[in-house]
Amino acid sequence: MMGSFKPAKKDEEDGGGNPYHNVDKTSVLQEARVFNDTPVNVKRCTHVLTKILYLLNQGEILSEKEATDVFFAMTKLFQSNDLVLRRLVYLGIKELCGVAKDTIIVTSSLTKDMTGREDQYRAPAIRALCRITDATMMLSIERYMKQAIVDRAPGVSSAALVSCRHIMKDSPEVVKRWVSEVQEALVSDGVMVQFHALGVLHQIRKSDKLAVTKMVSKLISSGLRSPYAICFLIRIVARLIEEDEAGTDSRLFDFLEAMLRHKAEMVIYEAANAIVTLKRSSARELAPAISVLQLFLSNPKPTLRFAAVRTLSKVAMTQPNAVAACNLDLENLIQDVNRSIATLAITTLLKTGSEGSVDRLMKSISSFLNDISDEFKIVVVEALRALALKYPRKQSVLMNQLADMLRGEGGLPYKEAIATTIITIIEDNPEAKEKGLDHLCEFIEDCEHTTLAVRILHLLGREGPRTRRPARYIRFVYNRVILENAAVRAAAVSVLAKFGAQCESLLSNILVLLQRCMMDTEDEVRDRATYYHAVLSTKDSALIHRYILNPPQYALASLERALVQYLRTDTTATFDTKTLPTAPPPQEEKKTPNIMETASRPEERVVPSHEKYAEQLAAIPRFARLGPLFKSSAPLELTEAETEYMVRCIKHTFLNYIVLQFDCTNTLNDQLLEGVNVVVEGDGWEVEASIPCPSLPYSQLGSCYSLLPIPEDIMSTTGTLSATLKFKVRDCDPATGEPDTDEGYEDDYTLEDVEISVADHVQRAARSNFAAGWDELGAANELEDTFALAAMNTLEEAVAQITQFLGMHPCDRSDRVPDGKSSHILYLAGTYRGGHEVLVRAKLALSDGVTMQLTVRSDDPEVSEIIASAVG
Repeated sequence: MMGSFKPAKKDEEDGGGNPYHNVDKTSVLQEARVFNDTPVNVKRCTHVLTKILYLLNQGEILSEKEATDVFFAMTKLFQSNDLVLRRLVYLGIKELCGVAKDTIIVTSSLTKDMTGREDQYRAPAIRALCRITDATMMLSIERYMKQAIVDRAPGVSSAALVSCRHIMKDSPEVVKRWVSEVQEALVSDGVMVQFHALGVLHQIRKSDKLAVTKMVSKLISSGLRSPYAICFLIRIVARLIEEDEAGTDSRLFDFLEAMLRHKAEMVIYEAANAIVTLKRSSARELAPAISVLQLFLSNPKPTLRFAAVRTLSKVAMTQPNAVAACNLDLENLIQDVNRSIATLAITTLLKTGSEGSVDRLMKSISSFLNDISDEFKIVVVEALRALALKYPRKQSVLMNQLADMLRGEGGLPYKEAIATTIITIIEDNPEAKEKGLDHLCEFIEDCEHTTLAVRILHLLGREGPRTRRPARYIRFVYNRVILENAAVRAAAVSVLAKFGAQCESLLSNILVLLQRCMMDTEDEVRDRATYYHAVLSTKDSALIHRYILNPPQYALASLERALVQYLRTDTTATFDTKTLPTAPPPQEEKKTPNIMETASRPEERVVPSHEKYAEQLAAIPRFARLGPLFKSSAPLELTEAETEYMVRCIKHTFLNYIVLQFDCTNTLNDQLLEGVNVVVEGDGWEVEASIPCPSLPYSQLGSCYSLLPIPEDIMSTTGTLSATLKFKVRDCDPATGEPDTDEGYEDDYTLEDVEISVADHVQRAARSNFAAGWDELGAANELEDTFALAAMNTLEEAVAQITQFLGMHPCDRSDRVPDGKSSHILYLAGTYRGGHEVLVRAKLALSDGVTMQLTVRSDDPEVSEIIASAVG
């Protein structure tokens, strides 16, 4: 006997405890024939049905025929009265009803179980019946559902109420007729019945704000016994307070405060959480809720400790002073056996701690980090970053802690988080630059992650030449050429070139090192070394600036299209790169879609908006000759949100033309619009061609276009255009969308004006070295003026508005205004239509409003003039 147990125990140790791990769909469907046996083999049918449910829950998909065959075979199991088998049959019906055909046939069997005496059958029968019954059959079971809602058995009543919530999606009017029964269930003794009844009642009335308010007032007065129902009521009350902007003196807020003294811990926590998450709560109003959460921090139950510290961590983001009173209790939680609680405690302390407590917290973190996973360590690093920005004088202590963490064990995401934090400190505080670079240089000596090493090398190339002793970093960079893989070696060669371009004293040594790199085994490294050596050997500052410090960055898709087009035409002429759009700055690139979102559509190709518009316009013969698309604006709404016709405008800028794309939507289901066009008019602007939308049915998107030549006078390239939507209306049947008559009538609709601004002619462009670009352009075409921005009250607002208005890209992180500063310098870079480089330096000072000294440099005097005059 003992020997027979040993193999099973060994399987369990080997991870083979799941008996259905190797279940195959085909074999299971063959086994399902056992459902047809008479009499029913309960044990075998239970086993097979469990396998089917397992497969379905693992994502296995049955065809309609397979699902229908299994479904009808499964219905024969109603012959058995075995409780376990019958419950599995109900689950099978719910899983297969969406795929199988003619599932309505089991309605009579489910109705019989629903109205029977066996409570173990009744509740699951109700849930299954409501899944297979459509809106047309709902009347036949309405009487039974009303009885079930008020049934004495709590399980039956809850099942009926939960089913009501599902029925509401397709048949809301039917459920609304059961309000009296739902209200009766609301006074039930069953705690879950009360909770489910309140949920149904709220779902019925949620579209009527007055009805919800009356319901809440009544429940506050009468009270509820179920703690689950009270928690749900607290959430409804908190939502009403936010929507009504009710003050803390309201009766609703008094109810939340009263629930802080409830006997149930879940109700107390829910009330405290609702109070601290209200947007307009002050520190005084938060105090009672914070006190309750503070008591939970020392509760023996881990769930309450976790809930309390998580909520306090969220509050600390917006009101750290309110949470500071809990710091002693939070410090005690650092040693909590639950590492999730300990991590939240330490990160909350980092948000609320004072400048004097930083040293003590760093000691706690050192011993704490050894016991947690990388995911929790990253959370701590993020908190350290916020603390470093909050207390600049403590950045030295924090930098040392981060350097120790960087040398410790950890994966790539953890090390990237630390490196990002050190880089943030370097960029925020120039005094910490050299120390931070030293730590990063020591790290890349043993760094095993290629992407991280390349990123740090890129930072060295940008910041190293600007330090007091740039030569000290050459050794670290050249070591990468000797010791690392090809990708890191190539990055190191580029960094050496940047040192040589900016440090004249190091140029001769850099040329020697680059000459050695020409013997590398990797062609990418050799090519870079040869290229940079050739450029640096010229000692031509203009050439070095153009091809090393700020090299041209074109949008590759547009470059490819332009080259293909060039090869199809006369290639004796020089290929002109000035008309090509530049690549967008890194922060403007689209984020990678969520893996769960793309799993269902793997064949879909993510296309940047610029490329999408370029392909769309190139497909229209009238626009194919316009050349490369320079820039497309963000969509501009020309109508209000809820009007008969919705129109938005997208401005596409080419070298000599602007194309206005009008996306139109018809929101009237009894009208068909034909010959839809937008007529634009403005001083100095002429419409060369219009492409109308032939037909615009209800709720479908259609586009029409207007082609406008850009005036030759650069000072006339901005202006305001009036816009009118014109179309022919044909009345139609709302149900089918078919026109009632062959004739229609002409109509028009006035739209908002379309403004063509300087930003429509300027493309955002990244400049890795603004100072070098500024010196290279020189003062030949420089224009300077001073402006008073009286409408702006903060430097942050001024930075955002100027950047958006000029359509340029902020360089050297100059769009980030340090806290407490009364002056700031904003650096902007862009490319004006035609390939003209533009750089702007805006010196901002805060007084009565914001005063700005604007300096513009460009390679064309007219471009400097139009940019400078745009602000005035």
